[in-house]
Amino acid sequence: MQAFDANLVITKMTSDHIAIVSDIEQRSYRFPWSKVVFEDCIQSAYKCFVLKINNDVIGYAVLSLSKFDAQILNLCVDKEFRRLGYAENLLNFLISEVRELKIKEMFLEVRPSNSEAVSLYLKKGFEKIGSRKNYYRSEDGREDADIYLLNIKKIGYIS
Repeated sequence: MQAFDANLVITKMTSDHIAIVSDIEQRSYRFPWSKVVFEDCIQSAYKCFVLKINNDVIGYAVLSLSKFDAQILNLCVDKEFRRLGYAENLLNFLISEVRELKIKEMFLEVRPSNSEAVSLYLKKGFEKIGSRKNYYRSEDGREDADIYLLNIKKIGYIS
């Protein structure tokens, strides 16, 4: 199902959003980012965005850019809004932002156990290119991170 909502807006994340973004993060992950990490991302000039419906923040994304590539550092939609297409809307927005900058490669790392996220990334054309052993903290100690690449030029997002 694809989310369509005329009241859906994606805007730049500011310090005013940190409390709600942190709340969503805390509810979403066993090992969440802290408020300080989000604040550092904003201060470090990462591309940070919030996804809003009717002016309520329901998701967010953090993107790191270089001249040559982009990396999605965090992408999350609040639990009650998952499986409705909002994460795909946010991901499409990130791809569009990167495409406008003529960057041809976008990377991300994801837990293999996060099957919903993996499914979305594969749907959008990301390909698994490797893994990092014992990258994430987990209840059992550590979990690997799978590394994915979106070749934006190859799949036709840019010419």
